[in-house]
Amino acid sequence: MTITDKPRKILWGRSGNRCAICKQELVIDTTCSDDESVVGEECHIISGRPTGPRYDPTFPKEQIDSYENLILLCRVHHKMVDDQHETYTADFLRQTKANHENRVSEKLDDDLTRRSVRLRRIKENIPSCLLRITSGKQLLNLADDSYELSFDHDELDSQEEVELVGRFLQTVRDWGDLGPDLEPSDRVRIGFELTEYIRELEDVDFLVFGAREVQVLEAGVGGRSDWPVAIIHVLRKTNKSR
Repeated sequence: MTITDKPRKILWGRSGNRCAICKQELVIDTTCSDDESVVGEECHIISGRPTGPRYDPTFPKEQIDSYENLILLCRVHHKMVDDQHETYTADFLRQTKANHENRVSEKLDDDLTRRSVRLRRIKENIPSCLLRITSGKQLLNLADDSYELSFDHDELDSQEEVELVGRFLQTVRDWGDLGPDLEPSDRVRIGFELTEYIRELEDVDFLVFGAREVQVLEAGVGGRSDWPVAIIHVLRKTNKSR
């Protein structure tokens, strides 16, 4: 698997473009004859390779490239913590990361000219309607390249409906973010499982609808960037608004 855009943006944004150890800026300005130079690296706290630094066989494979398992460092300190992994343990790096990101957040909060980070919807990007989804494969395709999943559902009338709809949405949440990075065999298996959930919902008169909306992430350290959101709704067949 590889690090996807979402955890990468979160990591750089919360780290303030600085190495968590030496605080060096990680994007060097242009010169009169050359472009910017990126000297920052997204480093794994727990390695995904059995021979890698701080490898832990109990650590979930699907979380190796997650934001929680990454720390932003300059190239010098990346090599240092990997070469000297007995000294720079996983717990040490997690605490270093937390301390650094807290300092970045406090610094930005003290800056009176800073605008709050916010997601803004663009009128022309709001879907005019949601399309019906009948298979898990469609759901995974919808989640691909989306940075966020947005859920909604009609009012539920029984504990059975709560458990069915809740289990379905939780399963979509659990696998949606990993969609592009799933192995082909896992993708087929999970798509089949989601299709079965959709059929169970249809048996009790619920339908699944979805669409992708590109919102805009504004301000903060990263400036302005697109933020694709996968919208998934579970509605009764009698709901006329669909």
